[in-house]
Amino acid sequence: MTVHTTTVPFSALSPAEVYAVARLRQQVFVVEQECPYPDLDGRDLEDGTRHVLLRDSSDSGPAAGLLGYARVLDDGEVWRIGRVLLDPPARGRGLADVLMRAALAACPGRDVVLDAQSPLARWYAALGFVVDGPEFVEDGIPHVPMRLVV
Repeated sequence: MTVHTTTVPFSALSPAEVYAVARLRQQVFVVEQECPYPDLDGRDLEDGTRHVLLRDSSDSGPAAGLLGYARVLDDGEVWRIGRVLLDPPARGRGLADVLMRAALAACPGRDVVLDAQSPLARWYAALGFVVDGPEFVEDGIPHVPMRLVV
């Protein structure tokens, strides 16, 4: 399998890509993690938001082969990375590192923050993030705020 990433604003996503992203986010966060929350929060459409798509290059079509996704938000003083996920069959192959490197490349010149699910804090730490506040529970899942200082 050969993978590649694409980082684009919402306006550059095709309808098929928007559908694939929404479907994967729903599959992982709402169904798998049993968190019925408002995933479509309006921030996808913001001018400064970037959508990072990880794809299998051997699949064809605009939305085919979507393996992972991350969202980069422009929060003014900082960049915020969220909605980081991999399709379940794509896990365990190091692809999350590829996805996060692409997301970080979309965050020039400012600190980067995220709310890590607590069991993943060690993985984010390996990417340079440090805990930046107390643990909290969101949708029944423990999280910890983290920051990557630029």
